[in-house]
Amino acid sequence: MPDRCGVDGVVYATRPLNFRGRLIEGMRIRFEQGRAVEATASEGQDALEGLLAADEGAVRLGEVALVQHDSPISAGGILFYNTLFDENAACHLAFGKAYPTCIEGGDAMDAEELIARGANDSIVHEDFMIGSADMDVTGILRDGTSVPVFRGGNFVDFGA
Repeated sequence: MPDRCGVDGVVYATRPLNFRGRLIEGMRIRFEQGRAVEATASEGQDALEGLLAADEGAVRLGEVALVQHDSPISAGGILFYNTLFDENAACHLAFGKAYPTCIEGGDAMDAEELIARGANDSIVHEDFMIGSADMDVTGILRDGTSVPVFRGGNFVDFGA
């Protein structure tokens, strides 16, 4: 779960997003202090704007998911136009609500308690794909140590 106020940077969608029957393609999102402050799309700009205007939490992230590029869904190369299938093809982020179960005891917390712990709240939870075969992810530990997590679109094999 991302910290609702701790996301900074630019992300590009690597696959189209089917949102309420509208295809959003070529998304570029710039985040500052957790908010999407700039959001553009080569196709479906109005649908993207509608998604982000759903409520105050729609412009923040509620999910970060790492999915290997060499997954069977990715290898198939099919766009299903259904997020429940498409999200299994690539690393993805989600605008909107965070899963309360990502925080110990979160399922028993109300919205205010979850927000105080860094979780985002929204009426939407909309995944969009960002993964690719050339994606690298590096984790930064609390002590500042860098740890490779993904290289070339797949998890690092620490057993090798």
